Amino acid sequence: MENVAVIPARFASTRLPGKPLLSDTGKTLIQHVVEAARRARSLQRVIVATDDERIADAVRAFGGEVAMTRADHATGTDRVAEVAATIPGAGIIVNVQGDEPEIDGSSIDRLITLLEDDPEAPMATLATPIRDEAVYRDPSCVKVVASSRGRALYFSRSPIPCHRDGSPDFADPKSPAAFLHLGLYAYRRDFLLKVGALPRSPLEAAEKLEQLRVLEAGLPIALGFVDEPSIGVDTPEDYRRFVERWRAANPG
Repeated sequence: MENVAVIPARFASTRLPGKPLLSDTGKTLIQHVVEAARRARSLQRVIVATDDERIADAVRAFGGEVAMTRADHATGTDRVAEVAATIPGAGIIVNVQGDEPEIDGSSIDRLITLLEDDPEAPMATLATPIRDEAVYRDPSCVKVVASSRGRALYFSRSPIPCHRDGSPDFADPKSPAAFLHLGLYAYRRDFLLKVGALPRSPLEAAEKLEQLRVLEAGLPIALGFVDEPSIGVDTPEDYRRFVERWRAANPG
């Protein structure tokens, strides 16, 4: 069975239109993402999923694999599932965000290992220690708590766990006060094809977090931990900083 990364990529973006095709480094952003994903040792294929011929042409130009999808998908997960349905030989599908050009291949390998080690879990995701109280308090930053078995107990935009007896210590590297959820997922293919059919749950509606639909249905999510998050590109300023980091690492 193959392990396949699928990278959903849209041309439209509210804050950064045409994001996948930005090329100030000499490579398009989507090429950077594909090349980063290819560094994962556990993957046999990396596929860009898009409904835009401009993106498809750019991917083909650097020798990448592309799958054309419908344009009416509500989420990137739905787009990934459409591609997964065409790959009957896939065992695990990794949903890699199309705006994370610095994703670490070892993080993808970690996700796949989580599912291999926990055969009862239909999906897996990652988290990283929170070292800044502002992140802990920020509702745009999703927090997660885990069980002793390495499974997610709950995801929330609220600060969890709540430290009742005062402000937590975010400076202690040995005992993280809380964990930040990272938007990288791996699914068993058969589950991915069914997850869209699960009814939208009350907790999902309240928090606006799709993964709560899975937990509320009583299904486990394997949870792994990495030391640092990858840095996504959401705004022109994010892209500018990425270009600066890339040029510093690739002088000349």
